[in-house]
Amino acid sequence: MSDSRPHFVVATPNRTVCDDNARALHAEGRLRFLALGTRRGTAGIPRERTRLNPWIGLCGYAAGQFLSQFREETFRFAMLPWFDRWVKRQLQPGDHLLSSFGYVNDCFAFVRQHGGKTFVDAGNSHPETYWATLEEEYARWQCPLPPFPRNWYRRSVAMMPLVDYVLSPSAHVTRSFLAHGFRPEQILRNVYPIDLTCFEPAREPRPKNRPLTIISTGAPSLRKGTPYLLEAFRLVRQSVPDARLILNDGVHDSLRPLLGRYGDLPIEWIPRLPHRELAAQLHAADVFVLPSLEEGLARTALEAMACGLPVVLTPSTGANDLVEPGVHGTIVPNRDPRAIADAVLEWWAQIAQGVRIPSAAIHERLSFATFAAEYLRQLREIGLIREEAIR
Repeated sequence: MSDSRPHFVVATPNRTVCDDNARALHAEGRLRFLALGTRRGTAGIPRERTRLNPWIGLCGYAAGQFLSQFREETFRFAMLPWFDRWVKRQLQPGDHLLSSFGYVNDCFAFVRQHGGKTFVDAGNSHPETYWATLEEEYARWQCPLPPFPRNWYRRSVAMMPLVDYVLSPSAHVTRSFLAHGFRPEQILRNVYPIDLTCFEPAREPRPKNRPLTIISTGAPSLRKGTPYLLEAFRLVRQSVPDARLILNDGVHDSLRPLLGRYGDLPIEWIPRLPHRELAAQLHAADVFVLPSLEEGLARTALEAMACGLPVVLTPSTGANDLVEPGVHGTIVPNRDPRAIADAVLEWWAQIAQGVRIPSAAIHERLSFATFAAEYLRQLREIGLIREEAIR
């Protein structure tokens, strides 16, 4: 007897959070294959369930060596039709397909025409909301660049009518899709897990002689509200002159022209780090700050929370959904350096008194087991996985 169980394909040109969905599907015996435009697969997915196109990744890498950051992004997105055609040749009628914004538009159309369902991982809000939010912010700072490459924006908007279900990591994302005509039953909750083998509270007590250390580990940019963080840091130093600020050195092109305004600030720049080294850097800090204008779910903030740091976040980070104010951190308004600075100073006063941030509930919520169980439960509820499935 042939196997009539539904099978899922996950397709992204590079390693993404969709890898976790693929792992959950594979564990359930439902993954037909994971397609990547890279030369290596992902942990937890066997070779026979992995399809690789390393030439796509190689071309993207080469572009990164010779082009500016924005031009490199534009070039990578220009290769999406190539990736789309390559995946489409491997699809079968009845496949369900998971991908992200604009990656596999032709594949989505094929899947729907042949009885399957399409799922978009909404790593940010609806593309039109995303564009409008950043367009306003870029105009505010007189940035001449578009919010992100126009070729990706056009493909992302064109994909939306082909989407059956939205995998939403946060209330912020959900609201944006509902505002653009999606129905509540099309929204599935998809809170990303993190590597809890690395991101856990520090085992050693905080050194008493360490100055107030603020950290933000995402790539600095206008989207992430970095100018408001820098303004807030200047305000913090008026009260705590020896305060430190640690930032990722992968500065986005949108922010570079503005950095000269903050030349008076003693910023410590760190490179992108492997998880264990990043966790060690978080353990050496006191407060995590991310005043983003637009995020789906900022994993950097989740990692900081798992390490026991209080977080200062805006309502647009997605991670704010998991914050119990006054327990795990503080939610501040968008574009408000004074509120950021006040929140940092309030947490600094508590840290000086030995207050520790509870992380047990955060760890349980952000485990892969919790993520997989919630994801598969929702697929059962919409009838795409049966309870009697053989594992």
